[in-house]
Amino acid sequence: MATASEKLAASLENLQALQQKGIIAIRSSLLSRTHRERLIKQGFLKEVMKGWYIPTRPDETAGESTSWYASYWHFTAEYLTARFVNAWSLNPEQSILLQIGNYTVPQQLYVRAPGARNQITNLIHGTSLLEIRAAMPAEGDLTEKEGLRLFSLSSGLINCNEDFFTRNPTDARAALLMIRDASEILAPLLDGHHSVIAGRLAGGFRNVGRDRIADEILKGMKSAGYDVRETDPFEAKIPILVHQRERSPYIARIMVMWTAMREEVLKIFPKSTGLPKDTAAYMKDVDDSYVKDAYNSLSIEGYRVSTALIEKVRSGKWSPETDESDRNQYNAMAARGYWQAFQAVKESVKKILTGENAGKVTDDDHSTWFREMWAPGIAAGITKAADLAGYRNMPVFIRRSLHTPPNVDAVRDLMPVLFELLAAEKEPAVRVVLGHFVFVYIHPYKDGNGRIGRFLMNAMMASGGYSWTVIPLERRDEYMAALEQASVGQDIRPFTHFIASLLQKR
Repeated sequence: MATASEKLAASLENLQALQQKGIIAIRSSLLSRTHRERLIKQGFLKEVMKGWYIPTRPDETAGESTSWYASYWHFTAEYLTARFVNAWSLNPEQSILLQIGNYTVPQQLYVRAPGARNQITNLIHGTSLLEIRAAMPAEGDLTEKEGLRLFSLSSGLINCNEDFFTRNPTDARAALLMIRDASEILAPLLDGHHSVIAGRLAGGFRNVGRDRIADEILKGMKSAGYDVRETDPFEAKIPILVHQRERSPYIARIMVMWTAMREEVLKIFPKSTGLPKDTAAYMKDVDDSYVKDAYNSLSIEGYRVSTALIEKVRSGKWSPETDESDRNQYNAMAARGYWQAFQAVKESVKKILTGENAGKVTDDDHSTWFREMWAPGIAAGITKAADLAGYRNMPVFIRRSLHTPPNVDAVRDLMPVLFELLAAEKEPAVRVVLGHFVFVYIHPYKDGNGRIGRFLMNAMMASGGYSWTVIPLERRDEYMAALEQASVGQDIRPFTHFIASLLQKR
């Protein structure tokens, strides 16, 4: 008779066979009842709706949403294709968001299909599908991305609701910047007799500095006999940093985010007093902050470290070669790595205090911080040296967050842009807040992004004469919620207020 372990192994083999075929949305018919119940009980399978499941990790806590958010877009694509075959698409607004790189999981996903039942299907973790009986977009107006059937970008901009521009100004501006030439948008406007929409889009293009496209739309519609009145669909105009024909949706979106958010940061964050005059005193303050900083930063990430362990590491009394009791302790590796990275960050801060450009210094040095952070794990044989080769080569997901970090290719486009923005930014307050936020938004590494993001924040603090600032463990929930509001809601104000409040308490 097979043991419990052998039975579980057999069930896992069945699940693995489905995953190897790329199946994320698992119908009940694909697994026997015995295998399903066993996998659910052991935490390897989770029910999304009656008859549909996703793979999950057995170490996830009750109510954990990470596996669902990580599976969401694959699941919905597979489920909707199973329901409607190819006769479905997402709505214009969601189509635009996905095409400019915004993979935030929506609370409700709107789906159009001729065979829809005009009903809501509840999923898990407060998400749902709303299927609407509606005609499909014309064949030329339909595109597919990772199994998701979408309105093309130009068709989405024409068919989206007017309030999309005020509800999602960053995404709408990024989408407009992705249009290369007026011909992409003018032909469907003429074919559809969309004179009102033409005026709105002309105003939108002018808002983002695409005057030529705006003028071509107006001239083209007028020559066809339409009386078009240009209206700006946005509530405000901001100076857009993107002037070239930028074809990366991720870069366009980051540029627009930076431009819009910096204005909010400047309204809230205390003004810089300039570089400190006493460099030695500033660096002493940095050294004095180490124990508190290490304890809180590591604890925020879930490591269990004590001040005694941190002091042991700092004093040099801990070594993976000589201390058998600590050699295999993951927490000890993290503490030692933090110490080594902290020393590297101090060297970067010293350069910044001499007047070197903070963006260029951190661009040159942040990979050294990362390598030092993980070096003890390599020495102990826990971490693979290949893991330190550079930015991640795999997708990552942030626990309990609706935000999905950009894909691997986008990371390599975005990181140089982040440091270009930091190097060109004149206001230290903006470098502090947006440097940290955009770094963790991109999430360039497989692990350690929070720690590196806080190091980056403090390097930028030095560039403005602000003191080294510790984010306390007891305010972790507030910290994470503020980052989530910035990532998902595009509202940088809570995060700016949060960081500013820490300065006020020093």
